[in-house]
Amino acid sequence: MTDQTRLLIVDDSALYRQTVSNVLRDANDVEVVGIAKDGVDALEKIEALDPDLLTLDVQMPDMDGIDVLREINRRQLRPGAIMLSSLTTEGAQVTTDALLEGAFDFILKPTGGDPALNRQRLRDALDEKIAAFRQGHRWRIARERRQTVDATEIASTETEVLTPGITCRAVVVGTSTGGPAALKVMLTALPADFPVPVLVVQHMPPRYTQSLARRLNEICALDVSEASDGMVVNPGTVVLAPGGRHMKLVAGQDTLRARVTDDPPEHGCRPSVDYLLRSAVEVFDGQALGVIMTGMGRDGLHGCELLKARGGRVYAEHEETCTVYGMPKAIVEHGLADRVVPLEGIARAMIRHVMRSRATGAKVPTP
Repeated sequence: MTDQTRLLIVDDSALYRQTVSNVLRDANDVEVVGIAKDGVDALEKIEALDPDLLTLDVQMPDMDGIDVLREINRRQLRPGAIMLSSLTTEGAQVTTDALLEGAFDFILKPTGGDPALNRQRLRDALDEKIAAFRQGHRWRIARERRQTVDATEIASTETEVLTPGITCRAVVVGTSTGGPAALKVMLTALPADFPVPVLVVQHMPPRYTQSLARRLNEICALDVSEASDGMVVNPGTVVLAPGGRHMKLVAGQDTLRARVTDDPPEHGCRPSVDYLLRSAVEVFDGQALGVIMTGMGRDGLHGCELLKARGGRVYAEHEETCTVYGMPKAIVEHGLADRVVPLEGIARAMIRHVMRSRATGAKVPTP
């Protein structure tokens, strides 16, 4: 990758193509190498211009953004894609499908009444996503040069000693950029008889987590749903925090329930991994496993510190399989990771930990 990110703008709206081009005109680390008016034009331009990255409109006639992305994957073309989506039910579903197909991330098209403010919001969002893409792209280049994750490096993280009497009663998963595709890999590898609940925070706005839960439920052996306030959380289910709201766990007399709140964002995030982990520590003490996967920032760090202090366990995704090595990096650098596991091995590691912990003979209190 050169010093500048070579970017192709793909949108069926001439006005929006020009808007994106204008807001990136002064970006020192971006070179707009071309524009495409639809999906067919985009594929031709990709072959001709070899961009690093696309801004890809989600909804276009004839060939929409998800169709373009699937064709890029089929042809094994090089560029990543940042989806540009409108906040509609249809837009959310197509964008979620694109993320599950491996799109790097997405941006909501600003819809306010102030054009200048809309342009600034778009510029800020593009700056953030492109900077994250550049970071992630460097990891991908390193991975391609190495071809495989260093087996010795991973093997050194495979040994884990369980604290006697600690039974794992829940798994709490935190992820952000690259998370939908990573969750697809991890959750589809869990069996239908996985004996504990899996609670997930994926940084997303409203509507998108509902679409994500729906798609994951279609392909997973476990039941996957978006949390609703007061819902019972059962073993062997996957519950996603709703976009734009926090999720926490509360213990009743004989049930575990999810509560959904509008408490202030943490680390600029709502839902927040830390918020969920704090409640998990209150309910389960140290009898839980935290799994921190690909994403920007440090959300989850404080919650993992609390969990570790109570005797719980924490796994981090290996840097070589992260889309962005931010959240797991914070866990590793603070010495909190009991294991550092490549994406394809996370489900297996979770199953092994839960089964081993339950075989210790420790009594499992009713939530």
